[in-house]
Amino acid sequence: MSTSKFDICIVGGGVSGLHLALALIKDPHFKAYKIALFEKTPKTENDKTWSFWEEGKGQWDDLIFKTWAKGKIFAQNEEVDLDLAPNTYKMLRSIDFYTYAYKQLEKAHNIELIFEQVENLQENLQDVSIETLKNSYTSNLVFNSRIPDFNLIKEKADFTLLQHFKGWFIETKKPVFNPSEFVMMDYRFKDGDKTSFIYVLPISEHKALVEYTYFTPALVEDKVYDSFIEKYIKDELKISDYKIVEEEKGIIPMSNYNFAETHTQKVIQIGTAGGWVKASSGYSFKNAEKKAKKIVFNLKQDLPLNQGLFHPKYKHYDSLFLNVLYEHNHVGEEVFFKLYAKNDIRTLLRFLDEETSYSEDFIIIKSLTSKKFIQAFFNHLFR
Repeated sequence: MSTSKFDICIVGGGVSGLHLALALIKDPHFKAYKIALFEKTPKTENDKTWSFWEEGKGQWDDLIFKTWAKGKIFAQNEEVDLDLAPNTYKMLRSIDFYTYAYKQLEKAHNIELIFEQVENLQENLQDVSIETLKNSYTSNLVFNSRIPDFNLIKEKADFTLLQHFKGWFIETKKPVFNPSEFVMMDYRFKDGDKTSFIYVLPISEHKALVEYTYFTPALVEDKVYDSFIEKYIKDELKISDYKIVEEEKGIIPMSNYNFAETHTQKVIQIGTAGGWVKASSGYSFKNAEKKAKKIVFNLKQDLPLNQGLFHPKYKHYDSLFLNVLYEHNHVGEEVFFKLYAKNDIRTLLRFLDEETSYSEDFIIIKSLTSKKFIQAFFNHLFR
């Protein structure tokens, strides 16, 4: 068993770990640092799809698989048209990001990709010990994306929702889809009173990702997702002749758990393990990119590593949102309908990106006013 010493180690090569690794190797400040990224095995499959809105050209445009300028929401027996201009909704396949990231990291002289499963992290007086099945390593600083025990999160949080989903990439013989418009949420196929909906990203007239998503405190069996996707394909798309060419599935915890409790001086939690996923929406790709850049800035300025990662007002808004959906999950359709139907889409997207003023926040929150939100608001005031 060998031992190697690093200045910075990143445990986990998912979206947050890779964003942080890329930000470090691109900054000349860290060219003399010895960095390592640990991942169990190389990522060679498209295990998820990331989507995000963005105005104009972006850093990842060369990797973008498909874009849309328009979308729809079906809720409360109404159809809401979403004209995103000047933004576009961009779809990025994870395999394309992994492939790009590996190539960049392999070219960099100051980072080592270590494909070994980390079994244990032990913080010592001077450094952190990193144990894998094969080797032992030490590092002055560790960024850890391994998610803590979920039962511990639920126990310590006031409320925890799960965004859980399963999607099929399907191909049809007949032209079915409108590739210029995506479906953000279709509540016509929801599961009883649960906050659940169909999400559709059409790639072409013959191919689309059809996904079933829940925002609920508990999970469901695989067959439940399948049954709703099948129902949508049969009843809405009116097709029976299709094939499933790919599947994806995921679970994203959305909680008001204080992830900062798990940070130490030498081990910093990142990604989902650090509360980086936006609690009210589950969007992660651009969030992880922003927070990775902020951590790099803090490192260079010798500031607390978590400084400025979270804006208190948006944490409060997210907590309100989770509170309502946790206590009253049946109101999810109404809440999302009001959010998208009663607000200017450009302002709403900036709100979700945490870039709005207090006056703009007030207008959006006012549009959601209900007894449930008022109750949640006062619950938070006196918590």
